[in-house]
Amino acid sequence: MATVVAQPHFIFGLRTAVTNNVCFCDEETVVFPSGNNCVCYNSVQRCQKFIPVSDRNPNLRALAISANRRYLAVSESGDRATITVFDLQHEQGRKRKVLTAGDFQVQEFTCMAFSPDNKYLIGQTGGPDWVLILWLWEKQKVLATVTTGSSNDLVSQVSFNPYNNTQLCVSGSGVLRLFRYTEGSLKQTSYPKVESVNFLCHAWLTQDRVVAGTDSGRLLLFESGELRREINVSNAATTERADRPVEVRKLKDGDVDESSSLPRVTALKPLSKGFACATGPGTVSLFERTKEDGYRKGQDILIPSDPCGSELVPAESQEIHSLCLSPAEETMVISTDRGQLYSINLLSAQKNKDGLLHFEFLTQSFHSKPITGLSICLRKPIVATTSLDRSVRIWNYETKLLELYKEFQEDAYSVSLHPTGYFILVGFSDKLRLLNLLVDDIRIFKEFAVRGCRECAFSHGGHMFAAVSGNIISIYSVTSFENIINLKGHNGKVRGIEWAPDDRRLVSCGMDGAVYEWNIQTGKRESESVLKTCSYTDVSFSSDYKTIIAVGTDHTLKEIQDCQVLGEVPADVVAHSAVAVSRTGRVVFTGTDSGAIRAIKYPLPTQKEWAMYQAHCAPVTKMLITLDEQFLVTISEDSCLLISKIIDKEGRRLKTSRQIIHTEEVLVTKSDLEEKNQTMMELRMRLEEMIMENEYQLRLKDINYNEKIKDLTERFTQQIDSLQEMQQALKSDMEKQELKYTDNAAEALGKHSKVVKDLEESYSQKLIVEHERFKDLQCEFERMQQDFEQRQKGAAVSSSSALEEQRQRYEELLQEKREQLAQTEDQAKEQSDEYKEMIKQIEEDENKMIHDMRIQYEKKLHTEKETNRSLKGETGILTQKLYSLQRQIDDRNSDISALKQERQDLQGLVCSQEGDISDLKRKISGLEKTNQDKDNTISSLKKKNQDLEKLKFVLDFRIHELQNLTEPQQVELNANKERIQKLEEELVQTDKLNTHLKLTTSELKLRLRTKDKEMHKEMQKMKDLETHLQRLKSELHSCAGFIQEPKKLKDCVQMIYGRYVQPTDMVEKTSSSEEEIQHIFLLHRGHMERTVTSLKMRLAKAAEEHEKIYTKLMKENVSLVGEINELRKELIIMKSQTKAMRASAKRSSRSRPSSDGPTEKSSCEDL
Repeated sequence: MATVVAQPHFIFGLRTAVTNNVCFCDEETVVFPSGNNCVCYNSVQRCQKFIPVSDRNPNLRALAISANRRYLAVSESGDRATITVFDLQHEQGRKRKVLTAGDFQVQEFTCMAFSPDNKYLIGQTGGPDWVLILWLWEKQKVLATVTTGSSNDLVSQVSFNPYNNTQLCVSGSGVLRLFRYTEGSLKQTSYPKVESVNFLCHAWLTQDRVVAGTDSGRLLLFESGELRREINVSNAATTERADRPVEVRKLKDGDVDESSSLPRVTALKPLSKGFACATGPGTVSLFERTKEDGYRKGQDILIPSDPCGSELVPAESQEIHSLCLSPAEETMVISTDRGQLYSINLLSAQKNKDGLLHFEFLTQSFHSKPITGLSICLRKPIVATTSLDRSVRIWNYETKLLELYKEFQEDAYSVSLHPTGYFILVGFSDKLRLLNLLVDDIRIFKEFAVRGCRECAFSHGGHMFAAVSGNIISIYSVTSFENIINLKGHNGKVRGIEWAPDDRRLVSCGMDGAVYEWNIQTGKRESESVLKTCSYTDVSFSSDYKTIIAVGTDHTLKEIQDCQVLGEVPADVVAHSAVAVSRTGRVVFTGTDSGAIRAIKYPLPTQKEWAMYQAHCAPVTKMLITLDEQFLVTISEDSCLLISKIIDKEGRRLKTSRQIIHTEEVLVTKSDLEEKNQTMMELRMRLEEMIMENEYQLRLKDINYNEKIKDLTERFTQQIDSLQEMQQALKSDMEKQELKYTDNAAEALGKHSKVVKDLEESYSQKLIVEHERFKDLQCEFERMQQDFEQRQKGAAVSSSSALEEQRQRYEELLQEKREQLAQTEDQAKEQSDEYKEMIKQIEEDENKMIHDMRIQYEKKLHTEKETNRSLKGETGILTQKLYSLQRQIDDRNSDISALKQERQDLQGLVCSQEGDISDLKRKISGLEKTNQDKDNTISSLKKKNQDLEKLKFVLDFRIHELQNLTEPQQVELNANKERIQKLEEELVQTDKLNTHLKLTTSELKLRLRTKDKEMHKEMQKMKDLETHLQRLKSELHSCAGFIQEPKKLKDCVQMIYGRYVQPTDMVEKTSSSEEEIQHIFLLHRGHMERTVTSLKMRLAKAAEEHEKIYTKLMKENVSLVGEINELRKELIIMKSQTKAMRASAKRSSRSRPSSDGPTEKSSCEDL
């Protein structure tokens, strides 16, 4: 495998044969297919992210994006078509699922669509079956299939209803059907008679309304699957017709008559206020919904004319293939049949309703046909390309911009940039032309009579250039423009040429299977290699310019030197079409007929070892490496230009010894300079005039504003005076009200004091009377108590038996109630758990709703705050004065309310005293009854105390028995703790051994790595020696041919001796330098070993300290666990005691008699 690879960095181009080939994944990022990738282009940051589709099958057919803009579906055609779903939120766009048609033999999916809830995916297969397949794509499950077309009825688009994820629409040639997914199958719900209408596109406008565009320029509106209206695109008047069969008949006639005159409706997209429609070449019309539930044509957006384009094929005549809108409907992007991407900001379009609206390029202008020529400049970071679309384009690979381009009348086949970057050589079908690269134009400077020049190249010095015409290579001088020499020798067309760095040699390859190395001064061949079974497609020098690398139709990569093939990479299924060699000598890049880029290690391996990346979807025509070894530039027949980063396996860029300085100078003609200087002078004059006018207007505005300020100050002073007068009037009113309230309060206090005195006298007399009555009642109570004691003694004997029976009956009832209580507690727990889950779900839903509402209201608050800030500045002074007045008024009101509150409090005291008198009367009557109840409770409590003493004796006996049982268990626990401590000590020892073993293994691994590196170096030396031996053998073999010519043989032997035998001084120097390097290496190694031993000692000490701390913590944890267990036991005992006390308290409260009277029935009920 190669240690250096090419990673895609930026691509220029668009695949036009892909359905729905542009879509938004967020407000700033657009996804489109280019080469063999799906490119995510960020229009703000001007960067691209590549999603590789497939390495084996570059046949991309359609795209579809989900409603939430997260998933991208890509269909690939082949023997067994597939749909791959990618996750766009992942950094590298990882694959989620790969869908197939199941049992159906499908070669392609022509169109696809996601459901609005992103769960389902619909795919339409191609002919002859035309099967519509519905997937639950996350589970890769086919839910339903149905046939939608036939050999005559071709389906071009499918879509989901955005308001219903079970309803579908299918349109095509003679087809417009609605389906619904019910009961596990797709069922057709509408049968419109549109057999003769060719529908190109459709879009859902509402839940039951679909608009469809035809190839005859008609817009038809369907409601619930039935044809209702027709929108005339020319005047955009919607007309409703009563009879639907007549409507269809008229459409049939119109298809025949108007197909040639009216433009085709190729794309539709719904908007929040209507829809957008591609109503002809280079035109997008916006339709708005009217109050009468119709649609009215609004603005037209046009593709602008290209000033650098040709008049034969104007830019505004492009047909729009696809149309997409950003999620917020702020930006519209379209793709055309010539592989161009345009965009427009709809917000600016809404503001500019009267003027003409034009699209702009989304990125740059792309090639629309296969790219034929490629060249890189040495002094500037620019790349030149030519294409069969008759254009020449200059790209900047650092800024990723198209700096210049121009279209011509003839096809351009080849291109070469001058090393200075000021001139460009282009081979057209009729002539070879030398052009000047100006600031804003490409102008013809000189023409040469070379027809159909397929290859041309400037020399490295820039003083010569080579041009190929058929099988002849012509060498021209750049200074005199004369033909210096013609190189003849190829029997077939020459396919590749390259200059040596000294410009004395030139290598060429042709379709006749010959690779020649030419001497430019003599025009003779220095070396040749002919293989008639192979027609070569490209050739290049190696990094040392001693060998030649060539590729051809025999699927092999060959290394040629002195008429012999030194080595070759074995054949593969796909042929190589282009080659580029790195100047560092580490890697060779090749392009294949399938569009793949291969990175092969140099020196060339003997086996099939390379790193491959499927970059293009068509054969690679040319590939070059920039002078700084940072980028690999490739072109292909898919009309794409790809710039790839050259990195190693660790992701670092290659380092070169060359210091490259790019120049920024540009050619400008004298006439252009004079025109620009004149325009500059005119603009300066206009600037000075504008400055004078602005100063005059500013002075006028200052005068006006000063007058306005004076008026405002006068108004505010008048308002302040009026407010001060109001304040004085309010103060006088407040003083009057204070006097009134003080007089009223004095009168109320006098009246209240008189009433209180009268009440005290009357209630004192009543209390004396009541005290006398209380004494009489107390005497009667003593007499009644004696009678009650006598009766109680007689009743106690009779009621004891009845009490025992009632007690048994109520104990049974208590057990039943306890069981019912346990059941109800379990049910309550279950219901509480369910209620908690319901609360959690509701809280989550409410949090989401609150978050959304918060975002909306925060936006509204932001706008309101901005408006309020402007108003606060004006009203701040007035509000402060108003607040001061309001505070004074509030203080007066608070004083008034305090006086009212005091009056209410005094009235409340009077009422409370009257209530207290009535309560005292009631208490006196109640005390007589409570005395009797207390006597009964005292007797019952004495009996309960006796029962509790008996229970206490029994519990003490049980506790003593349990202590006897737990003593042996505690002994076992102590023994187990000792065992655990021993095991922990053993664990610590094993950890020490493990750490020691890990350190030893790490040392051994380091030694192994050093040995492996040394072995690798020795192997590399052996390989280099073998290559030198092979070259020496081949040169000796060539010298053997000069045995009969001693002079040539002597020269050849001297040349070999000078090339391969080094002087003794150099050998001694190299040996001494190697000894010094080894000595330094040994010193460095000893220092590293010492540092490793010191680190080991520190590690061992740290491990011992860690073990000591660990043992201390374990002991403390054991003691704490024991204390926690003891505390838990005490807690359990205390809880049991509290439960017993609570139960006894409840029983005592139940046993108290009621306050109605000391009867037998009440006492039984309490028990």
